Amino acid sequence: MNIKELAKEYKDYAVSIRREFHMNPEPAMKEERTSDRIVEELEMLGIPCRKAAGTGVVGIIKGKTEGRTIALRADIDALELQEKNEIVYRSKVEGMMHGCGHDGHAASLLTAARILNEIKDEFSGTVKLLFQPGEEVAKGAKKLISEGELEGVDGIFGIHVWNGIDVGKVSVEEGPRMASAGIFNINITGKGGHGSMPNQGIDSVVVGAATVMNMQALVAREINPLDPAVVTLGIFNAGTRQNILAGEAYLEGTTRCFSMDVNNIFEEQIRRVAERTAESYRARAVLEYEQLVLPTINDPEMASIGEDAVRSLLGSEGLVKYEKTTGGEDFSFYTVEVPGAFAFVGSKNEEKVELFPHHHPCFDIDEDALEVASGLYAQYAVEFLGR
Repeated sequence: MNIKELAKEYKDYAVSIRREFHMNPEPAMKEERTSDRIVEELEMLGIPCRKAAGTGVVGIIKGKTEGRTIALRADIDALELQEKNEIVYRSKVEGMMHGCGHDGHAASLLTAARILNEIKDEFSGTVKLLFQPGEEVAKGAKKLISEGELEGVDGIFGIHVWNGIDVGKVSVEEGPRMASAGIFNINITGKGGHGSMPNQGIDSVVVGAATVMNMQALVAREINPLDPAVVTLGIFNAGTRQNILAGEAYLEGTTRCFSMDVNNIFEEQIRRVAERTAESYRARAVLEYEQLVLPTINDPEMASIGEDAVRSLLGSEGLVKYEKTTGGEDFSFYTVEVPGAFAFVGSKNEEKVELFPHHHPCFDIDEDALEVASGLYAQYAVEFLGR
């Protein structure tokens, strides 16, 4: 029996386990019940597995002979979000919801594990199943890497069910797919005083405003216009009263881009603008910058394997081109270590499920996407190991 037929045969299982996960969402790095259930399912299949990265799970499926190793990754954490869907599998946890599709990822990889375990005598090499915690806080991938889970891995593949693409379609083209995400804050220290005598102080509101405006020149004048980039300042706090000079100001923002070259200069650029703008007003600025995720960039060969896997499952009509997105993914940390590919698996079907974006309290998917996702995980592994 081929993978497409097995994915169809196990679709009810994928739907069932996805709904179980959906009803029992857990926050990042605290996915205790979820990981316990994943272990239970893998052990029932006789697949060796263990906990990793705290609440993550790693499973191993060995083929008939030695060969290369492919890692398949699914994230398992939910969001701090109150679900508003009126569905039979609605979240049972107040203030928590699988509002991004990670329940579908975990269910699809478990289903792929069933498929691959059933056909393991038909391929050579090893499939490493990575059920990753903490994607939403960008900690899980780094934790798995630090624990050595990519040692001996020759390539990695991940998926994201995607409500921007019709169900039955997949995007897995080479190049940038998702953006980097950096976050930063700037603490400005001036000198307080009476609002009627501003010459006696150093107005941090003015310094902050100048910093916001000067920061706009980074994308407009310092970054190649052919490289998409974003610097957004989303928080500006200062002052306590209309006639008091603010002695301090606080700015907080984010950066996004698709190029490692751009990503690697953001911190220095922002620091320079913040510090020198403050100096010009006789104030002081201190920057704190954190790299949440890197750009997710598909390796050309790994993307080609993904496209072949889609053709095997869905035919050429199953492949679509989808524009890269400024959302971020900690899958990007894996692709710095080993060649990787990340696929968007269509989950949109407005005839069956009202369309809402990811991270919306009414987010849901057409569960037909689970059959595609589970089949794609398995087909990708077989295609990779067969090359």
